[in-house]
Amino acid sequence: MADAAVFKSDIKPDWCPGCGDFGVLNSLQKACADLNLEPHQVMIVSGIGCSSNLPGFFNSYGLHTLHGRSLPVASGVKLGNSDLTVIATGGDGDGYGIGAGHFVHSMRRNLDITYIVMDNQIYGLTTGQASPTTERMIKTKSTPQGNLESQLNPIALALAGGASFVARGFSGEPTHLAELYKQAIRHKGFALVDVFSPCMTYNKNNTYTWFKERIYKLEDQRHDPKNFEAAMARSQEWGTQIPIGVFYQNERMTYEEGEPAMAHGAMSKLPFKPLDPSILLEFV
Repeated sequence: MADAAVFKSDIKPDWCPGCGDFGVLNSLQKACADLNLEPHQVMIVSGIGCSSNLPGFFNSYGLHTLHGRSLPVASGVKLGNSDLTVIATGGDGDGYGIGAGHFVHSMRRNLDITYIVMDNQIYGLTTGQASPTTERMIKTKSTPQGNLESQLNPIALALAGGASFVARGFSGEPTHLAELYKQAIRHKGFALVDVFSPCMTYNKNNTYTWFKERIYKLEDQRHDPKNFEAAMARSQEWGTQIPIGVFYQNERMTYEEGEPAMAHGAMSKLPFKPLDPSILLEFV
């Protein structure tokens, strides 16, 4: 087992004290070490937001992209070098708001990518507006009279969208979260890990205490992650009882396995073959 310290960057996290993203980062470093991965085997891709600063704090290949665009960039990375362990990271606003379209299409394509969403139910970087996962009637900077929009259910959306691995964790349960990451990374196909990652500064409703009073682990209830209907039913639970763990897992052909251009291995490692100029004459 490798030492998690190998994945610690020289750049220190600048999140607010108590931010749940610290637990997300530490658990991911532990998971990659437990899987005996090396920094050069991992690529972290993020969008925009507090959570999307994570690649800078993680010692591996990394790319900080545009708002909501982490998944198409991560897809391009995976198609270019399928040997890499590709992990996309971001927040609920980045992934379920502006990036929602990419989220849906990445799931149905089923590329072998792990997507970690730090779900704090608020826009933290822009100082506290309602996000897609903010509960109804919660007062925020953008909804001073209470949020009138329905709360997005990312677990149900992932199940309906065709994700082949759907899980939810809590940054206040770092050991359990690291195990979820390991399962997600090992899984061949698109894996979502939605993580409750409390924002101590701008979300005074969904705190560590709030979650600890409500969460329970699916494995303790003998939930069968192969049962789609049971997973969908569990995804609807919210309020006094909120499940974390693996909701659903289904092994099916990945996009890479079905793409003829990748039949001979990672495209970035194939020998370069110059284009025959005579082919171009057919189009003149």
